[in-house]
Amino acid sequence: MAEPIVLDPKDDVAILTAKSVAGDDPLGLGAPLDAPVAQGHKVARHALAKGSAIRKFGQIIGYATADIAAGEHVHSHNCAIGDHDRGYEIGADLEAAMAAVTPQKLMTFQGYRREDGRVGTRNYIALCATVNCSATVIRKAADEVVRRGLLAPYPNVDGIFALAHGTGCGMASEGAGWDNLQRVLWGHATHPNVGAAVFVGLGCEVMQIARMKTLFGAEGSERFHGLTIQDTGGTRATIEAIVAKVAELLPEVAKAERTTCPASDLVIGLQCGGSDGYSGITANPALGAASDLLVAQEGTTVLSETPEIYGAEQLLLRRAVNGDVADKLIERIRWWEEYTQMNGGSMDNNPSPGNKAGGLTTILEKSLGAVAKAGSAPLSDVLHYGEKIDSKGLLFMDTPGYDPVSVTGQIAGGAQLIVFTTGRGSAFGSKPAPTIKVATNDRLYQSMSEDMDINCGDILSQGVSIPDKGREMLEHFLAVASGQPSKSEELGLGDNETVPWQIGAVM
Repeated sequence: MAEPIVLDPKDDVAILTAKSVAGDDPLGLGAPLDAPVAQGHKVARHALAKGSAIRKFGQIIGYATADIAAGEHVHSHNCAIGDHDRGYEIGADLEAAMAAVTPQKLMTFQGYRREDGRVGTRNYIALCATVNCSATVIRKAADEVVRRGLLAPYPNVDGIFALAHGTGCGMASEGAGWDNLQRVLWGHATHPNVGAAVFVGLGCEVMQIARMKTLFGAEGSERFHGLTIQDTGGTRATIEAIVAKVAELLPEVAKAERTTCPASDLVIGLQCGGSDGYSGITANPALGAASDLLVAQEGTTVLSETPEIYGAEQLLLRRAVNGDVADKLIERIRWWEEYTQMNGGSMDNNPSPGNKAGGLTTILEKSLGAVAKAGSAPLSDVLHYGEKIDSKGLLFMDTPGYDPVSVTGQIAGGAQLIVFTTGRGSAFGSKPAPTIKVATNDRLYQSMSEDMDINCGDILSQGVSIPDKGREMLEHFLAVASGQPSKSEELGLGDNETVPWQIGAVM
């Protein structure tokens, strides 16, 4: 039987690396299991009294809700969330964090250098609906562009991307919801992976094109184009007008050429979804090692999903570069506690049923594993949802844990690649920034081989080290940044995953 894993000497649990059946004694404690326990789940290393703290990763993940015998399965039936560490020691680990990202030998990729200095990993034309009323029009226009073969003469144009969504009207004309949507729309239109953009509205919606252009100081800009269905003469006329505009734009967009760019120009969004008991052991720590290597190249990585760092925020605060950055993160944590309570939820609504089936018991446990994606680098800044990414290093962007919403914010901020770890499996993709999917275990990598780009299961099955896997991952990221298609791109994913974070009343 494969040996269980103990992550820290202080841990009260061990993680099974193979399925155990009733009668097995995986820890050799003379305490056979009463029922089967799946791989990735936890068993007690010693007896735990009701009310005792339960530790994994050397941190509290929950409290025993009943007496737990040595060798017993530890999960939702006998472990629940409780108070977590709020004794924030801001900056306590900053010196060690800085040492973890010492400068490395220069690495490069082949990217599209844009006029504003940023670099694209892809070269798209974007159609951006300002409101749900124009969503169908831009989708049909994109389909027509492809059907008529307009892209065929331009091999270095990666495609046409339709940013359709379900909001833009029936909302307040100011406030958090409006701010989120305008940052998403403008962030995608001005994204370094986009060579030109066309905004399409109905005409009478809250999210007005002219107002956005005024807000961002882009009146008269030749890179951005706009039209409305009402002024153009209806659905069919607007589709034809969009197709004509794209045909006009294509020759100019196609002039972009890849050139050698330093890794410091790369911005990668860090994501996890469909997590399991191995996520915090294999794929997430390996992605953290790759993140540290990119930060050491003066590149940028962006951790997100605020509800999924809940309970582990102290690990980030201990390496915040200053008190202002720490205060930003603490304010967001407090906001989320109030936001979920106001809407009748709680921060422990997460993990999902699939997460729990994979071995994760509480949000504290899930968060501790999720934060591993951020490696050991200093926390340089905290951003609002979809806020433009101007800083270098490890950043945190406030987003929900729902993957499409979170990734939409990261891409709006300027991430040119998304790296998505999963233990249960995922069919996620994104445009205009491609998603690279990373499997936490061999079984998943083999069963969903057409979806998974990288396997981290060999960390357990073959003894590959976390640092070595991190280096392998970063090299793969640079290859995809240079034009190598990700598995999600080969499958054509990403046209339906743009979901802006809607906050506020729908009116």
